[in-house]
Amino acid sequence: MKFDLHTHHFRCGHADGNIRDYVEAGIAAGLAVIGISDHTPYFGDPEEHPLPHIAMAKAEFANYVNEVLKLKEEYAGKIDVLLGIESDYFPAHAEVYRKILSQYPFDYIIGSVHSVKEVSIFNKRRWKGLNEQQRIADKEAYYALIRDSARSGMFQILGHIDAMKGNYPAFSDIPAAAAIDETLRVIADNKVAIEINTSGKTKLSGGWYPSDEILERALFFGVDVTFGSDAHTPKRVADEWEDVAKRLKEIGFTEWVYYKNKQRMPVPL
Repeated sequence: MKFDLHTHHFRCGHADGNIRDYVEAGIAAGLAVIGISDHTPYFGDPEEHPLPHIAMAKAEFANYVNEVLKLKEEYAGKIDVLLGIESDYFPAHAEVYRKILSQYPFDYIIGSVHSVKEVSIFNKRRWKGLNEQQRIADKEAYYALIRDSARSGMFQILGHIDAMKGNYPAFSDIPAAAAIDETLRVIADNKVAIEINTSGKTKLSGGWYPSDEILERALFFGVDVTFGSDAHTPKRVADEWEDVAKRLKEIGFTEWVYYKNKQRMPVPL
């Protein structure tokens, strides 16, 4: 059974196509389940639309939810359309996000860390001039935020947990094995899944998030895994799904999961 839980559309300001385009692409790709999971607005900012090329306007949020729910109804019997969202995790604003997101019938919420020390994880310039200890400190700060997001109880899935390598491939070589192991322990203890996200190919790092090494450790700690293409264009829906399934089996996983009504749905590999 094929599924893809991570897709975006035009409302976020940096993706192509409307939601129906992604649903139709899911059907064409043979998916049984497609999750729509665009970026939340910046609820912690007082402005209506502070970052129009990164996230949707606050006024669009209810429209987004209603559109997905209508398509869920329209496509019933053809493909299971799930209402998801990708939410940033900002500790200072977590309760604001929690309160707003709890008002809507999400099937699942993806929690993603996109910013560390108030700088985007994809900003290549953030690493310039840092010595080894400073690079280690930034990597450990990233994983500390991911641990906090797992403990928050807000999310069913954690997004792309080594995406800081996206525009800085050397990130993977910064020593932080203890921080990663502790993060995976916390994720397992809090019964949150991590996604295998195939959008790394659109960044300098190439490949998937997370690395095989992290997936091997995730299996050791008993972490659930799921699949998300992180498609920002309909043609990437379900991208490399079969390759991911094959690799997970080689690593030793026997199942992966998706979420419906925030309930864990296991799928044999």
